[in-house]
Amino acid sequence: MTAMGEPTADRRSPAASARAGVTQPDARPLVSAEDITLSAGGRTILDRVSLAIAPGEIVTLLGPNGSGKTTLLKVLLGLVRPDSGRVVRREGITVGYVPQRFPLDGLVPMSVARLVTLTYRPPPSRLEAVLEETGIAHLRHADVTTLSGGEFQRAVIARALIRQPDLLVLDEPLQGVDFSSEAHLYRLIGGIRRSHGCGIILVSHDLHVVMAESDRVICLNRHVCCEGVPAAVEAHPEFVRLFGPGAARALAVYRHDHDHVHEAIPGEETTDQRHDDHAH
Repeated sequence: MTAMGEPTADRRSPAASARAGVTQPDARPLVSAEDITLSAGGRTILDRVSLAIAPGEIVTLLGPNGSGKTTLLKVLLGLVRPDSGRVVRREGITVGYVPQRFPLDGLVPMSVARLVTLTYRPPPSRLEAVLEETGIAHLRHADVTTLSGGEFQRAVIARALIRQPDLLVLDEPLQGVDFSSEAHLYRLIGGIRRSHGCGIILVSHDLHVVMAESDRVICLNRHVCCEGVPAAVEAHPEFVRLFGPGAARALAVYRHDHDHVHEAIPGEETTDQRHDDHAH
Protein backbone atom coordinates (compact mmCIF):
# COMPACT_ATOMS: atom_id res chain seq x y z
CA MET A 1 0.00 0.00 0.00
CA THR A 2 1.14 3.57 -0.63
CA ALA A 3 1.33 6.24 2.07
CA MET A 4 -2.12 7.46 1.03
CA GLY A 5 -3.61 4.00 1.41
CA GLU A 6 -3.96 3.36 -2.35
CA PRO A 7 -2.89 -0.06 -3.68
CA THR A 8 0.38 -0.03 -5.58
CA ALA A 9 0.38 -0.95 -9.27
CA ASP A 10 1.48 -4.47 -10.18
CA ARG A 11 4.66 -3.85 -12.18
CA ARG A 12 5.47 -7.50 -12.85
CA SER A 13 6.04 -8.61 -16.43
CA PRO A 14 3.28 -10.70 -18.05
CA ALA A 15 5.47 -13.80 -17.72
CA ALA A 16 6.14 -13.13 -14.03
CA SER A 17 2.46 -12.45 -13.44
CA ALA A 18 1.55 -15.74 -15.09
CA ARG A 19 3.99 -17.60 -12.85
CA ALA A 20 2.49 -15.86 -9.82
CA GLY A 21 -1.02 -16.88 -10.91
CA VAL A 22 -2.11 -13.32 -11.78
CA THR A 23 -4.40 -13.13 -14.82
CA GLN A 24 -3.55 -10.28 -17.17
CA PRO A 25 -6.33 -8.83 -19.35
CA ASP A 26 -5.98 -9.60 -23.05
CA ALA A 27 -5.24 -6.25 -24.67
CA ARG A 28 -5.23 -7.56 -28.25
CA PRO A 29 -7.79 -5.92 -30.55
CA LEU A 30 -11.09 -7.75 -30.84
CA VAL A 31 -11.07 -6.96 -34.56
CA SER A 32 -8.70 -4.99 -36.76
CA ALA A 33 -8.65 -3.97 -40.41
CA GLU A 34 -5.58 -3.08 -42.41
CA ASP A 35 -5.71 -1.13 -45.69
CA ILE A 36 -9.20 -2.29 -46.67
CA THR A 37 -10.05 -1.33 -50.24
CA LEU A 38 -13.30 -2.20 -52.00
CA SER A 39 -14.88 -1.07 -55.26
CA ALA A 40 -18.23 -1.85 -56.88
CA GLY A 41 -19.70 -0.77 -60.21
CA GLY A 42 -16.60 1.26 -61.02
CA ARG A 43 -16.94 3.25 -57.79
CA THR A 44 -14.58 3.16 -54.82
CA ILE A 45 -16.53 2.27 -51.66
CA LEU A 46 -13.58 1.98 -49.25
CA ASP A 47 -10.07 3.27 -49.87
CA ARG A 48 -7.23 1.88 -47.72
CA VAL A 49 -9.20 1.98 -44.46
CA SER A 50 -7.50 0.79 -41.27
CA LEU A 51 -8.91 0.60 -37.74
CA ALA A 52 -8.94 -1.57 -34.62
CA ILE A 53 -11.44 -2.07 -31.78
CA ALA A 54 -10.07 -2.88 -28.32
CA PRO A 55 -11.91 -4.61 -25.46
CA GLY A 56 -14.00 -2.16 -23.42
CA GLU A 57 -13.72 0.61 -26.02
CA ILE A 58 -16.57 2.49 -27.71
CA VAL A 59 -15.59 3.56 -31.22
CA THR A 60 -18.04 5.65 -33.24
CA LEU A 61 -17.83 5.52 -37.02
CA LEU A 62 -19.11 8.85 -38.27
CA GLY A 63 -19.77 9.99 -41.81
CA PRO A 64 -22.39 11.19 -44.27
CA ASN A 65 -24.76 8.87 -46.10
CA GLY A 66 -22.89 6.87 -48.74
CA SER A 67 -19.53 7.20 -47.00
CA GLY A 68 -19.03 3.41 -46.68
CA LYS A 69 -19.85 2.98 -42.99
CA THR A 70 -22.22 0.00 -43.30
CA THR A 71 -20.00 -1.65 -45.93
CA LEU A 72 -17.02 -1.37 -43.59
CA LEU A 73 -19.01 -3.03 -40.79
CA LYS A 74 -19.90 -5.90 -43.11
CA VAL A 75 -16.23 -6.29 -44.04
CA LEU A 76 -15.26 -6.38 -40.35
CA LEU A 77 -17.90 -9.07 -39.73
CA GLY A 78 -16.80 -11.17 -42.70
CA LEU A 79 -20.06 -10.61 -44.58
CA VAL A 80 -18.35 -8.78 -47.48
CA ARG A 81 -14.96 -9.63 -48.95
CA PRO A 82 -12.67 -6.65 -49.70
CA ASP A 83 -10.66 -6.33 -52.90
CA SER A 84 -7.48 -5.92 -50.87
CA GLY A 85 -6.34 -5.57 -47.28
CA ARG A 86 -7.06 -7.90 -44.40
CA VAL A 87 -9.29 -8.25 -41.36
CA VAL A 88 -8.13 -10.03 -38.21
CA ARG A 89 -10.72 -11.12 -35.64
CA ARG A 90 -9.59 -12.45 -32.29
CA GLU A 91 -10.06 -16.20 -32.22
CA GLY A 92 -13.20 -17.36 -30.44
CA ILE A 93 -14.85 -13.95 -29.95
CA THR A 94 -18.63 -13.69 -29.82
CA VAL A 95 -20.20 -10.84 -31.80
CA GLY A 96 -23.58 -9.20 -31.24
CA TYR A 97 -24.87 -7.35 -34.30
CA VAL A 98 -27.69 -4.81 -34.65
CA PRO A 99 -28.14 -4.18 -38.40
CA GLN A 100 -29.34 -0.88 -39.80
CA ARG A 101 -32.65 -2.45 -40.83
CA PHE A 102 -34.39 -5.31 -39.10
CA PRO A 103 -37.24 -6.38 -41.40
CA LEU A 104 -40.25 -7.99 -39.76
CA ASP A 105 -43.29 -9.56 -41.35
CA GLY A 106 -46.19 -7.71 -39.76
CA LEU A 107 -48.48 -10.60 -40.63
CA VAL A 108 -46.67 -12.97 -38.24
CA PRO A 109 -47.31 -12.18 -34.54
CA MET A 110 -44.10 -12.07 -32.54
CA SER A 111 -43.54 -11.16 -28.90
CA VAL A 112 -40.52 -9.25 -27.65
CA ALA A 113 -39.25 -12.38 -25.88
CA ARG A 114 -39.55 -14.35 -29.12
CA LEU A 115 -37.65 -11.69 -31.08
CA VAL A 116 -34.83 -11.61 -28.53
CA THR A 117 -34.46 -15.43 -28.60
CA LEU A 118 -35.19 -15.92 -32.30
CA THR A 119 -32.01 -17.84 -33.13
CA TYR A 120 -30.85 -18.76 -29.62
CA ARG A 121 -32.41 -20.48 -26.62
CA PRO A 122 -30.86 -19.02 -23.47
CA PRO A 123 -31.66 -20.08 -19.91
CA PRO A 124 -34.75 -18.21 -18.63
CA SER A 125 -32.57 -16.30 -16.17
CA ARG A 126 -30.44 -14.94 -19.03
CA LEU A 127 -33.49 -13.75 -20.92
CA GLU A 128 -34.85 -12.01 -17.82
CA ALA A 129 -31.47 -10.37 -17.18
CA VAL A 130 -31.14 -8.94 -20.69
CA LEU A 131 -34.74 -7.67 -20.73
CA GLU A 132 -34.15 -5.94 -17.39
CA GLU A 133 -30.84 -4.47 -18.55
CA THR A 134 -32.39 -2.92 -21.65
CA GLY A 135 -35.44 -1.65 -19.75
CA ILE A 136 -38.09 -3.74 -21.54
CA ALA A 137 -38.91 -6.50 -19.02
CA HIS A 138 -42.45 -5.14 -18.81
CA LEU A 139 -42.80 -5.64 -22.58
CA ARG A 140 -41.79 -9.31 -22.60
CA HIS A 141 -45.15 -10.48 -24.03
CA ALA A 142 -45.90 -7.39 -26.14
CA ASP A 143 -46.22 -7.77 -29.91
CA VAL A 144 -43.18 -6.13 -31.55
CA THR A 145 -45.40 -4.35 -34.08
CA THR A 146 -46.92 -2.30 -31.23
CA LEU A 147 -43.58 -0.97 -29.94
CA SER A 148 -42.39 2.60 -30.26
CA GLY A 149 -39.15 3.27 -32.10
CA GLY A 150 -37.16 3.47 -28.87
CA GLU A 151 -38.70 0.29 -27.47
CA PHE A 152 -38.01 -1.60 -30.68
CA GLN A 153 -34.36 -0.51 -30.69
CA ARG A 154 -33.97 -1.69 -27.09
CA ALA A 155 -35.44 -5.04 -28.14
CA VAL A 156 -32.95 -5.56 -30.97
CA ILE A 157 -30.10 -4.47 -28.69
CA ALA A 158 -31.32 -7.06 -26.16
CA ARG A 159 -31.25 -9.64 -28.95
CA ALA A 160 -27.62 -8.72 -29.72
CA LEU A 161 -26.71 -8.97 -26.01
CA ILE A 162 -28.33 -12.35 -25.32
CA ARG A 163 -25.15 -14.30 -26.18
CA GLN A 164 -23.01 -12.01 -23.98
CA PRO A 165 -20.83 -10.76 -26.85
CA ASP A 166 -17.21 -9.68 -26.67
CA LEU A 167 -17.88 -7.23 -29.51
CA LEU A 168 -21.15 -5.34 -30.01
CA VAL A 169 -21.70 -3.91 -33.51
CA LEU A 170 -24.44 -1.28 -33.83
CA ASP A 171 -25.33 0.09 -37.26
CA GLU A 172 -27.39 3.27 -36.84
CA PRO A 173 -29.01 2.03 -33.59
CA LEU A 174 -30.80 5.35 -33.04
CA GLN A 175 -32.54 5.36 -36.41
CA GLY A 176 -36.25 6.09 -36.06
CA VAL A 177 -35.86 7.29 -32.47
CA ASP A 178 -36.87 10.75 -31.32
CA PHE A 179 -34.35 13.24 -29.93
CA SER A 180 -35.02 12.72 -26.23
CA SER A 181 -34.94 8.91 -26.57
CA GLU A 182 -31.56 9.13 -28.34
CA ALA A 183 -29.87 10.30 -25.14
CA HIS A 184 -31.49 7.48 -23.12
CA LEU A 185 -30.38 4.83 -25.63
CA TYR A 186 -26.89 6.23 -25.82
CA ARG A 187 -26.60 6.04 -22.03
CA LEU A 188 -27.80 2.44 -22.25
CA ILE A 189 -24.97 1.70 -24.69
CA GLY A 190 -22.45 3.28 -22.32
CA GLY A 191 -23.86 1.20 -19.46
CA ILE A 192 -23.49 -1.98 -21.54
CA ARG A 193 -19.80 -1.24 -22.03
CA ARG A 194 -19.31 -0.66 -18.31
CA SER A 195 -21.23 -3.75 -17.17
CA HIS A 196 -20.05 -6.21 -19.83
CA GLY A 197 -16.58 -4.88 -20.67
CA CYS A 198 -17.25 -5.55 -24.35
CA GLY A 199 -15.89 -3.51 -27.23
CA ILE A 200 -18.51 -1.52 -29.14
CA ILE A 201 -18.42 -0.10 -32.64
CA LEU A 202 -21.27 2.29 -33.32
CA VAL A 203 -22.18 3.71 -36.73
CA SER A 204 -23.93 7.07 -36.95
CA HIS A 205 -24.32 10.08 -39.19
CA ASP A 206 -25.89 12.12 -36.38
CA LEU A 207 -23.24 14.55 -35.18
CA HIS A 208 -24.76 15.25 -31.75
CA VAL A 209 -24.94 11.55 -30.86
CA VAL A 210 -21.26 10.68 -31.01
CA MET A 211 -19.89 12.84 -28.22
CA ALA A 212 -21.71 11.42 -25.20
CA GLU A 213 -19.93 8.12 -24.54
CA SER A 214 -17.39 7.53 -27.34
CA ASP A 215 -13.75 6.93 -26.52
CA ARG A 216 -12.75 7.43 -30.13
CA VAL A 217 -14.40 8.80 -33.25
CA ILE A 218 -13.41 7.76 -36.77
CA CYS A 219 -14.63 10.11 -39.47
CA LEU A 220 -15.12 8.15 -42.71
CA ASN A 221 -15.80 9.31 -46.23
CA ARG A 222 -14.62 6.25 -48.19
CA HIS A 223 -11.24 6.81 -46.52
CA VAL A 224 -10.44 7.75 -42.92
CA CYS A 225 -10.59 11.54 -42.91
CA CYS A 226 -9.58 11.89 -39.27
CA GLU A 227 -9.80 10.01 -35.98
CA GLY A 228 -9.19 10.55 -32.29
CA VAL A 229 -11.00 11.53 -29.12
CA PRO A 230 -14.25 13.45 -29.81
CA ALA A 231 -12.88 16.87 -28.78
CA ALA A 232 -9.93 16.51 -31.15
CA VAL A 233 -12.03 15.28 -34.07
CA GLU A 234 -14.58 18.11 -33.91
CA ALA A 235 -11.73 20.64 -34.25
CA HIS A 236 -9.99 18.77 -37.09
CA PRO A 237 -9.97 20.61 -40.47
CA GLU A 238 -11.19 17.47 -42.28
CA PHE A 239 -14.18 17.21 -39.94
CA VAL A 240 -15.04 20.86 -40.52
CA ARG A 241 -14.63 20.42 -44.28
CA LEU A 242 -16.92 17.37 -44.31
CA PHE A 243 -19.66 18.62 -41.97
CA GLY A 244 -19.34 22.39 -42.19
CA PRO A 245 -18.16 25.08 -39.73
CA GLY A 246 -21.44 25.00 -37.79
CA ALA A 247 -20.94 21.38 -36.68
CA ALA A 248 -18.72 22.12 -33.68
CA ARG A 249 -21.12 24.81 -32.45
CA ALA A 250 -24.06 22.40 -32.71
CA LEU A 251 -22.12 19.75 -30.79
CA ALA A 252 -21.23 22.21 -28.05
CA VAL A 253 -24.91 23.07 -27.60
CA TYR A 254 -25.83 19.37 -27.46
CA ARG A 255 -23.20 18.62 -24.81
CA HIS A 256 -24.42 21.54 -22.68
CA ASP A 257 -28.05 20.50 -22.97
CA HIS A 258 -27.25 16.95 -21.95
CA ASP A 259 -25.13 17.78 -18.93
CA HIS A 260 -28.39 17.87 -17.01
CA VAL A 261 -30.76 15.58 -18.84
CA HIS A 262 -33.79 14.20 -17.22
CA GLU A 263 -33.15 10.76 -15.80
CA ALA A 264 -35.68 8.26 -17.12
CA ILE A 265 -36.98 5.27 -15.25
CA PRO A 266 -35.72 2.21 -17.21
CA GLY A 267 -38.32 1.04 -19.69
CA GLU A 268 -40.56 4.07 -19.27
CA GLU A 269 -41.18 6.82 -21.82
CA THR A 270 -42.99 10.11 -21.52
CA THR A 271 -46.33 10.65 -23.19
CA ASP A 272 -44.62 12.80 -25.83
CA GLN A 273 -42.13 10.02 -26.58
CA ARG A 274 -44.89 7.48 -27.04
CA HIS A 275 -46.65 9.87 -29.38
CA ASP A 276 -43.61 10.88 -31.46
CA ASP A 277 -41.49 7.74 -31.44
CA HIS A 278 -43.12 5.21 -33.74
CA ALA A 279 -41.05 4.95 -36.91
CA HIS A 280 -38.88 1.88 -37.29
